[in-house]
Amino acid sequence: MQAIPHLPALRRRQLLQGAAAAAAGSLLPLGQAFAQGFPSQPLRLIVPFGPGGLADISARLVAAKLGEKLGQQVLVDNRPGAGGIVAAQATLSAPHDGHTLILFSNGTTIAKTLLKLPYDPQADFVPLSSMAYFDLNLLVGKDSPFKDLKALLAEGARRPLNLGSINPGSTQHLSAELFRATSHIQAVMVPFKTSGEVQVALLRGDIDVGFESYAALRGGIDGGQLRALATTGPARTPWLPQVPTAREMGLDYEVTGWNAVYAPKGVPQAALDVLGAAMREVMAQPDLRKRLLELGTEPRGSTPAEMAAVFEHDRRKWAQVIQQANIKV
Repeated sequence: MQAIPHLPALRRRQLLQGAAAAAAGSLLPLGQAFAQGFPSQPLRLIVPFGPGGLADISARLVAAKLGEKLGQQVLVDNRPGAGGIVAAQATLSAPHDGHTLILFSNGTTIAKTLLKLPYDPQADFVPLSSMAYFDLNLLVGKDSPFKDLKALLAEGARRPLNLGSINPGSTQHLSAELFRATSHIQAVMVPFKTSGEVQVALLRGDIDVGFESYAALRGGIDGGQLRALATTGPARTPWLPQVPTAREMGLDYEVTGWNAVYAPKGVPQAALDVLGAAMREVMAQPDLRKRLLELGTEPRGSTPAEMAAVFEHDRRKWAQVIQQANIKV
């Protein structure tokens, strides 16, 4: 390389070093070069639920931490409705450059079987990491005669029980269907539009038991208006440690809900690697974990392969429930 005339020695060295660095950068693999410049703008996390719910609040907490980690703001974009179709189509219509992500839930696995989707959640999207897991509760009103799950099952052997949940086809509804199937009790499904209506029906005695998350009816549970006979997860929860699981009570029954972050297929692998690693680091932060636990969810990051396996397991599980119960929308 020719000497650069008429410049002080220090300045010449700086220019030569800069030129050498630029030349080295041009030799980087395309993916690595992309990763060094990613993200280049604020990100958008599309949430298929309205503001204020568990998924929305959890997503906003995670998005704030993820933005700090990536050095770019992560904005939550609520697109509720139509079984997640609106949110999915908004994600697919955006550039597939890693700056637009979507929140999937176990409800997405249900929608794949129950609805005629204009896309395939598994073929058209790729997982980055799980975000949080939560179980449901078998709830009764404070004046209910059922003191534990065994008493409820004994009554279900004598007469049809009224099982309440939100929205036919929801995780809560299918959990009730799975409970009826695995416990072999007589039962009638009673649908409601909101979790609040489930609570009112329990307090009035219109239904015998309701299926809902702790987060959705936290006020009624903590305030003593509702009692949890059992939880549906694999182990007792930190937020209701005194309540046994259904398995503890001798019933072969387990339901776990989850939320996870996905990207549309076609995003460069370098960007997926950056996002996935950032998600796992964020989900391990103690202050975020504490806040999510207080909401009634268990924070948990994962590899893409682990999340894909969870999705497929739940898809098969709920497809069987839907088929056996002959549920149609």
